[in-house]
Amino acid sequence: MAQRRLTDFFARRRPGGSATLPRAKPAWRTPSPAKSAPCAAAPGPGSSRKRTRPPAEPTRDERVPPARKRLKLSADAVSGPSSPAAPGSPEHPSPQSKETKKAARSAGGRPCLAAQENKVPSKVTLSELKSCLQRAQELGARFQELKASAQKDAGEPSAPEDEGRLEEPCGEQMPAYQRFHALAQPGLPGLVLPYKYQVLAEMFRSMDTIVGMLYNRSETVTFAKVKQGVQDMMRKRFEERNVGQIKTVYPGSYHFRQERFVPTFKDGIKRSDYQLTIEPLLDQQAGSAAPQLTASRLLQRRQVFSQNLVARVREHHRAFLASLNPPMEVPEDQLTRWHPRFNVDGVPDIEPAELPQPPAVEKLTTAQEVLARARSLMSPRMEKALSDLAQRTAEPSSPRSPSLAQPATPPATPPAAPPSALKGVSQALLERIRAKEAQKQLAQMTRRPEQEQRLQRLERLPELARVLRGVFVSERKPALTMEVACARMVGSYRAAMSPGEMEKHLQLLSELLPDWLSLHRIRTDTYVKLDKAADLADVMEQLARLARAEETL
Repeated sequence: MAQRRLTDFFARRRPGGSATLPRAKPAWRTPSPAKSAPCAAAPGPGSSRKRTRPPAEPTRDERVPPARKRLKLSADAVSGPSSPAAPGSPEHPSPQSKETKKAARSAGGRPCLAAQENKVPSKVTLSELKSCLQRAQELGARFQELKASAQKDAGEPSAPEDEGRLEEPCGEQMPAYQRFHALAQPGLPGLVLPYKYQVLAEMFRSMDTIVGMLYNRSETVTFAKVKQGVQDMMRKRFEERNVGQIKTVYPGSYHFRQERFVPTFKDGIKRSDYQLTIEPLLDQQAGSAAPQLTASRLLQRRQVFSQNLVARVREHHRAFLASLNPPMEVPEDQLTRWHPRFNVDGVPDIEPAELPQPPAVEKLTTAQEVLARARSLMSPRMEKALSDLAQRTAEPSSPRSPSLAQPATPPATPPAAPPSALKGVSQALLERIRAKEAQKQLAQMTRRPEQEQRLQRLERLPELARVLRGVFVSERKPALTMEVACARMVGSYRAAMSPGEMEKHLQLLSELLPDWLSLHRIRTDTYVKLDKAADLADVMEQLARLARAEETL
């Protein structure tokens, strides 16, 4: 009875006519190409209230088409508004963005049209990018042509600049701290050495120190020992090429030899190997013991090396002056600085001298050489076998000899025409201007350091005169002590300066304009007195005129 009641209960709970129809899926979600938007059949009397399966899955009565036919779209399905295999379907997703899918859904039954319309801007953008790139290349070529024509019209290139420029291998450019090393030196300008020459001088100092230590201990000095010590001191690579450059600059510094059986304590070097030995050349006095490489001799050798480097730069500078228009000639004893347009760091590198090489040991590499050496030590049968082997392995030498590449002679360059900006200017006027400029540069190169300091002070005097008058006006006193005036001016001047240096400026100012500024020595103090009634503009103009006149001398 219980079983019957339970069955009656479920039969009562599932009446056949009260079941609701399931929701039909949209046509574009249906994967089957045979049907579009089929409606679900009404459930029978034995159906439950659970969610029915979506019509996307075929029922038992439907015949499932093969997968290949389902993937293949017919022309009617693609063009139709309710095509199940449209590009927006989940079974056939297209590689489009979310915006494309939204546009396809909003378009109703035209998802393919929306997708095609969304693809058009990408093609247009690609064509625009190609046109812009082509236009940029045309503009770049036009810019290069204009630049070349402007350089051609700018006049003759200065030969000294081309001569002073360093030829760098492989087109690599030196770093800026090496190319502009001479311009960044502190202090007054003088005969500054190039960066690579200063590095070589430091290498010689380190090498001389290591050689002196080993030589004073009566130890054989080899290049391997010196190399390790110099690299530890300088943190730079030290090679035989640098030793050759040192020999070129200072030939009488060392004596080099190739020796064998030098005691070594390294596994990589055998006693039978040849090693480069270094011996310093020292002046030995008669009747004295073996000379020692003392500190005074080290300093003397260092000074000789630096003087030789300066002499090499002087040679390049002399060639630079001779190539100017008009040529210049400066006495060597009067030269105190390089020409302003001389590229100091662009001088060519020092060619290394040839060092002694280990003697060549003959090595037998072919069967013919072995046969020629051991012909008298072998039997006739062995000699015949080696002869046959040598004939089989010998390769026929090519009759053609490699042609030697002859250096191409550069074509003779015609004299450069004057720049287009100077057309119409008389040649006599140009010659006078060049001669005046050459005279000014000659005076600048032969100027002593004391004159250079005086010129620098003269350039500061106009501004210092204005500051000094302001100090007197603020103090409201007819005279001030030198200490007070210097302290006030040091605090008011735009550049940092010591009170002692400011006092030298005031003394020079009183020497040039004694009527405007006077110094009075009273007991242990020096008083400064200023004429406030004088026009400050006239005073500054007079000081500027004196500075220009001093500079032209």
